[in-house]
Amino acid sequence: MSASYAGIVKDGLWNNNQALVALLGLCPLLAVSNTMINGLGLGLATTLVLVLSNTTISFIRTWVRQEVRLPIFVLVIASFVTAVELGMNAYFHDLHAILGIFIPLIVTNCAIVGRAEAFASRNSVPRAIVDGLSIGVGFTAVLVTLGGMREFIGQGTLLADIHLMFGDAAKGLMFSMGGDYNGLLLAILPPGAFFGLGLLIAVKNIIDNRQAAKKPVPLAEPAGVDTVAAK
Repeated sequence: MSASYAGIVKDGLWNNNQALVALLGLCPLLAVSNTMINGLGLGLATTLVLVLSNTTISFIRTWVRQEVRLPIFVLVIASFVTAVELGMNAYFHDLHAILGIFIPLIVTNCAIVGRAEAFASRNSVPRAIVDGLSIGVGFTAVLVTLGGMREFIGQGTLLADIHLMFGDAAKGLMFSMGGDYNGLLLAILPPGAFFGLGLLIAVKNIIDNRQAAKKPVPLAEPAGVDTVAAK
């Protein structure tokens, strides 16, 4: 039985979050999450590729032979990644320069290929769009949260590079602890990414365990009820 749209969204955002549950796409996630804006930029690019590739693959799924489906999926994903990279280079050049190789590496993100194979190639276009959007937003949320944590602890700022995406007018939205804040260097170094992601995974597991503990346990039927009913 197919999951409802609400179930698809819940899976993408929480139950099957690609960064916290499936642990996919960790290379770019750990590499660029040293600031909130870097995480947001890569997350939005990944989400756009997910939605476009899921939509296209779902649309052509009945015409693609099983023997060549994976090469076709990768070709579709690579085409959209190239388009997104060129667009970012044109309109967000400074951010594109910071993210560097991790934009074209979206092609190798297992989360995108996995959703193409496991979901988009087996479901209708509207469901594939919802799946791609929810998976992308869930991945972006982890990138932004992890980037915000590392940026705040490491250098005492939030949204320090917001002008790279929203222009100089948005610089007033930046928050800073002031010049006296020394920060924790470990947070913005590569080990800080592992510690931060581990903390987020632990928090999610704690929340899931508490929610599971609150669910009422179904009462067992008294012995002999089925036997009496059968007679």
